[in-house]
Amino acid sequence: MKITRRNFLKSAAVVAGTAALLPAATPDRTRAKQVTKTELDRILDRPVLKLDFATSPVVVESVELLRNGETYLLRTRARGGLEVVTVPHPVRMAQGYPVFLKNILPVFIGKDARTLEALLWEVYRHGSNYKLQGLALWPGVAAIEMALLELLGHATGRPLADFFGGAVRRDIPVYYASGNRGNTPEAEIEHLQKLVAGSGVRAIKFRLGGRMSRNEDFPPRRTDQLVPLVRKTFGDGMTLYGDANSSYDVPEGIRIGRLLEAHGYGFYEEPCPFDHLWETKEVADALTLPVAGGEQEYSLRNFQWMIEHRGVDIVQPDLHYGGGLIRATKVARMAAAAGMTVVPHMSGGGLGYVDVVQFAAFTPNIGPFMEFKGNAKFPVACDTSSLKCENGIVRCPTGPGWGLKVDPHFVKVAKPVSFS
Repeated sequence: MKITRRNFLKSAAVVAGTAALLPAATPDRTRAKQVTKTELDRILDRPVLKLDFATSPVVVESVELLRNGETYLLRTRARGGLEVVTVPHPVRMAQGYPVFLKNILPVFIGKDARTLEALLWEVYRHGSNYKLQGLALWPGVAAIEMALLELLGHATGRPLADFFGGAVRRDIPVYYASGNRGNTPEAEIEHLQKLVAGSGVRAIKFRLGGRMSRNEDFPPRRTDQLVPLVRKTFGDGMTLYGDANSSYDVPEGIRIGRLLEAHGYGFYEEPCPFDHLWETKEVADALTLPVAGGEQEYSLRNFQWMIEHRGVDIVQPDLHYGGGLIRATKVARMAAAAGMTVVPHMSGGGLGYVDVVQFAAFTPNIGPFMEFKGNAKFPVACDTSSLKCENGIVRCPTGPGWGLKVDPHFVKVAKPVSFS
C-alpha cells in the first residue's frame, strides 16, 4: 500500500515505527495528534497576552498616520507623554487608510492599551466592521495592535516577547523567497543564485504554476523543468520549498506534489485556490510531502477547521493580513495542540520581516526557517540586532517593544494622512 498522509495519520498513534518509512522532509506527521473542536474552542477563548508586569494604565491619547514616500508610519502617544513610532503594511495601508482612520482608529483612542485583546473584539463589531472582512479590515487592525504593543513595551521596559510568554529563541534561521514567474527555468536558477549569494541561508522558496491559473503554467512546462533543476543546482544540503499560489485543481495539485516529493522538497505551499479548503485537504491527504497554507486566511474559525481536519500540515497566518500577532498566536496554539508547526507568511514591505522574526522568537512550534524578502528600504536602527540576514540568521531585537527605532528625521519630514 502506498503511504499517504491520510494512511499515516490513521496509524501513527498505533504504529510508532511508521515514522521511519517517511521521508526526512516530513517531521510534522510524526507528531500528529487528533484534536477536537472543543479543545480548539478553549484555545480560541483563552487570553494570549501576559500583562502581570503592566501595573499602570497606558491610555492612548492620540494616533497619527504619517507618510514618507511609500512608507506609512503610526505615531502613537499615551497620556503622560510617551510616544512611539511603528510601521504598518505599506501597500495595504495605502489601499485602506480611509477604513483605518474612520472605522478602526476611533475604537482605540482614550482606551487603556492593556485592554488590547478585548478591543480586538470591539473593533470587529464597531460600526458593523465585520462586514469589511479581509484586507479592508485586518491589516489596519494589525497596525493599531502593533502600535499598542509598542506602547506597552516602552511603558514597562519589556521586549515584545514578554507579552506572549517570553522568548524561546533569539537567532531565527530564514529562507529567501523568490517572487518570480514568467521567466525560464534557467533564468530563475540564475536569480536564485544571486538571491542567496553570501547570505548563508540553508533554505529557499520559489514559485510554481501560474497563480490562480487553473492549471496553466507560466510559461508552459516551467514547473516540471524547474523543480528538478533547482534540486540539482543547490544540492541535498539546501531545503527547498515550492509555492503554487493557488494554481492547481486536485489532480494537477497531486501531480506536482509527487514531483516535489520525488526531489525531496520541504513543503508545498497553497496548491489549490486558497479558499478551496476541502480540495487542499484532498491534495494533502494524497501526499507525504507537507502541504502549507493560510496566508490569505483571516478567519480564526477557518484556521480551526484546517487544524481540526488536518486540511494542511503547516499553517501560515500572515501577521498583517490576519489581524496581528495576537490572532496569529491563537492560530499557532491551535496548531500546537494538533502537533503542527507554524511558518507565518511574510507579505513584504515595511518591517514585515522583523514582525516575523519577533513572532518566531516567542512561538514554540515555529518551523525551521522563516520567510525573508530583504531589508527595510528606510532608515531604522537597532542596538541589539543588525536586522540583517547574516549566516542565514536574523537576530531578534531584544529592546523594549519591537526593539528598534525609525530614524527621527525620517519621521519628522513625513506628512500627515487624513480622511474627511
